[in-house]
Amino acid sequence: MVRRGEHAVVLGASMAGLLAARVLADSYDRVTVVERDRLGAAYEPRRGVPQGKHVHALLPSGSQALEVLFPGLLADLVSGGAKVVEDYTEFYFSIAGNRLSSDVQPGVLTYLPTRPRLEGCVRERVRALPRVRIADGSDVVGLVSDGTRRRVIGVRVMARAAGSAEEVLSADLVVDAMGRGTRTPTWLRGLGYEMPAEESVSVHMGYSSLSVRLQPGTEPEKLVLIGPAPDRPRGMALFATEDDTWLFTATGYRGHHPATSFEEMVDGIAAFAPPHVVDALRRAEPLSAVATYRYDANRRRRYDRLSRFPQGLIVFGDAMCGFNPIYAQGMSVAALQAIALRDCLCVGGDDVERRFFRAAAAPVDVAWRLAVGADLTQPLVEGARPLQIRLVNRYVRHLLEVGRHDPVVAAQFLLVSALLDHPSRLMRPEIIARVLRGMGRSERVADAELIHMAGE
Repeated sequence: MVRRGEHAVVLGASMAGLLAARVLADSYDRVTVVERDRLGAAYEPRRGVPQGKHVHALLPSGSQALEVLFPGLLADLVSGGAKVVEDYTEFYFSIAGNRLSSDVQPGVLTYLPTRPRLEGCVRERVRALPRVRIADGSDVVGLVSDGTRRRVIGVRVMARAAGSAEEVLSADLVVDAMGRGTRTPTWLRGLGYEMPAEESVSVHMGYSSLSVRLQPGTEPEKLVLIGPAPDRPRGMALFATEDDTWLFTATGYRGHHPATSFEEMVDGIAAFAPPHVVDALRRAEPLSAVATYRYDANRRRRYDRLSRFPQGLIVFGDAMCGFNPIYAQGMSVAALQAIALRDCLCVGGDDVERRFFRAAAAPVDVAWRLAVGADLTQPLVEGARPLQIRLVNRYVRHLLEVGRHDPVVAAQFLLVSALLDHPSRLMRPEIIARVLRGMGRSERVADAELIHMAGE
C-alpha cells in the first residue's frame, strides 16, 4: 500500500464515512472521523440516521465489498442473528406488479442485517483500527485551505459542549461523507470554485415502519419486497430481523404516503400484498411505535465533470449521490466507492481526487440509471422521459413479465439490480430471445423493433 500522508479526516461516521476511514487507514498514519452524534455501544438507530428505523437491504454487491474490507464481517453478522437468503424460495420479490419466478437461483447470498446492527458492527471494527480515532459529539464548521486555495489542508471543528472553541484539524486529505447535509458545494463556491452541476428527480417518497412479532406458524418468506407499480404508487417490505422479530415498512410516492398506525398500514397494503403476508401481519403483535421518514429527491452532484477542484478533498457516499431508498442502493454503492478509493490510493501519483471521482462514477452511473429509470415509470414522478428511457422501460416491463415464469430472465434481472452485472447484460441476445419468446405473438410483432432500438 502506498503511504499518502500523515493525517486524513473523514466528515461523518455514516456507513460511507466508516468505509472511507477503513480504506484511508491503510495509507495514512492517522485517520480522524468527525461525527455530530454521540455514538453509543448499542445497536440502535441514531439521530443522524433517521432512515435507520426502516427496512434496509444490503445488496449482494455491497456484502461482497464489505467482506473484502472487513474479512469475517458477514459471519459475525450471521452469528449475531442476521438472516441469510440462500434459496430464493425464501425471497418474495415483486417489482412493477410482477412476482419474479420462485425458481430463480442467481447464485449469490443475500444478507439481511438491520441498518443499526450493520452500522454498529462496522463501527466496532473501524474503532478497533489502531490508526483511527472517532471524534463524536463534534460539529464541522468549515474547510481550511492554503494561501493559493488550490489545496484543502484541514477542517475547522467544534465540540458540541458549552464553552467549546473552534479547533483546526490539519489534514493531508479531507473526505466529506456527511450525506444529504453536505456543505461541500457551498464551501467550493467560497474558495472560488464552481459548484458541481446537479441532476435531480423529485420522488417525494414516504415511509412508515415498525417492529412486529409474528405468531408462530404464520411466518412468510425471510424477505418480502413488493415495489410500486405504474398503476400503484405504493409498496411494502417485511423481513426477519436479528432477534426473531420482523420489521414492517410501507411506502408511497407523493400523495400516497402510508398511514402512521399499524392497523392502517396493514389495511393500506392488503390490496396488493399476498394473502399469507397480510394474514401474518393482521395477527402480529406490534412492538414499537410507527416511525416515519420522507425522502424528497434523487440527487447527483457531478464532481466527475468539474474542470477545477482543490487537492486534498473528496466527496463520498450520499454527499455525491443519493438514491430513492426503496431500491436499497445507498450502502452498497458506498461500499463500491470504498473499493474504488482503495484502488486509487494504491497507485502512485498526486491526482487522487480526480481519479477517485472518475472511478466512483462507474457504480454511481449504474445505480443512478436503475433508480431514475424505475422512478420515471411512475406517473406521479415529474421529469423528462426521452425516447431512450421510454424504450428501455418498455423493454424492462416485458422482461419482468417474462421473469414471472422464466428463472433465467429473472436471475439476470436480480444480478443487475444487485449491482453485480451491468445493465447491458439485460440486452444480451440470449436474454432478448427469451423475452421475445415469452411475450404474446401480437406483442412480439409490435415491440421487436422497439426492443432492438432500446439496445442501441
